[in-house]
Amino acid sequence: MTTGGPNIRVADLARETECARIDAFVTAQAEGTPFHLTGWLKAGAAGCGQTAHYLIAEGGEGAITGVLPLSEIRSPLFGAAMVSTGFGVDGGVLGQHGDALADAAWALAAERKIGSVELRGGSVPDGWTADADSYLGFVRPLAADDEAELKAIPRKQRAEVRKALSQELEVVTGRDPAMLAEHYRIYAESVRNLGTPVFPARLFREAVARLDADVLTVRHGGRAVASVLNLYHGGTVYPYWGGGTQAARGLRANDMMYFALMRHARARGCRAFDFGRSKVGTGAAAFKKNWGFEGRPLVYASRSATGPRAINPLDPKYALMIAVWKRLPVWAARLAGPPIARGLG
Repeated sequence: MTTGGPNIRVADLARETECARIDAFVTAQAEGTPFHLTGWLKAGAAGCGQTAHYLIAEGGEGAITGVLPLSEIRSPLFGAAMVSTGFGVDGGVLGQHGDALADAAWALAAERKIGSVELRGGSVPDGWTADADSYLGFVRPLAADDEAELKAIPRKQRAEVRKALSQELEVVTGRDPAMLAEHYRIYAESVRNLGTPVFPARLFREAVARLDADVLTVRHGGRAVASVLNLYHGGTVYPYWGGGTQAARGLRANDMMYFALMRHARARGCRAFDFGRSKVGTGAAAFKKNWGFEGRPLVYASRSATGPRAINPLDPKYALMIAVWKRLPVWAARLAGPPIARGLG
């Protein structure tokens, strides 16, 4: 696939040397995220059965000058879209030639008979629709030590963290199959309680296998009560899929979990903590602000021939579905959730 100016083509993700070149480019960019890495794209494809595409722009001597990862998402409930990046909160064009790469993505979508492209981050291509009002991102530097970290947390939340530290809670980290299974049990219960379909367990296994990632779990009396799967990239820790059981609230296990992760990430050499995105005006956004994180608007871009996909959980038409989902037994939510969630992208 070519356009005027740079040579733009679809990368061969089956070639390890091609993937290594792309990942080296992503790692060298200050704006690069885990969601730009080929491992993330491959994890989504293997874990959720969607198709991965990766557009690269190359200069005259073949050096990569810009990239755009794309997940081909197809769902009988939510429709089809090319998403950068599927199952991530960031993505979009990285590097140069944003408009040319976006045009190539639109052409690829048409070739695949898809009428919608979504870019989660990066520059907004000329003529595309920008949305800066829906999501906030929460990132701040990590402090030098535990005491400085506590001081960086506003007073009310700091008191909750101190109470958590006084509890008899055990914190463990790892990435072995047993820890992943334990994490998935906690996460599935947590998202069921929120009325959200859980992703397939294989997505989590694939992400940990292909990326710099681990799990941090909080246990009480030997039983896991809170757990979070974390990504590491460019000196930043990204707590990505996390949750707690009903018992976690009284034990303040979630407070322990995030504070312990700050300590763990600092020991790994991380300099920043990315608390992820939250919908504007939601309790999740308020929770992160209570930890001393200031939300900044995330700018997403889209182009559609048929109208954007309707996947906003705050849409009133999903209210009944969410209410019913919260009442499902956890085993039923784990069975029914993945076929739905893999189509959200």
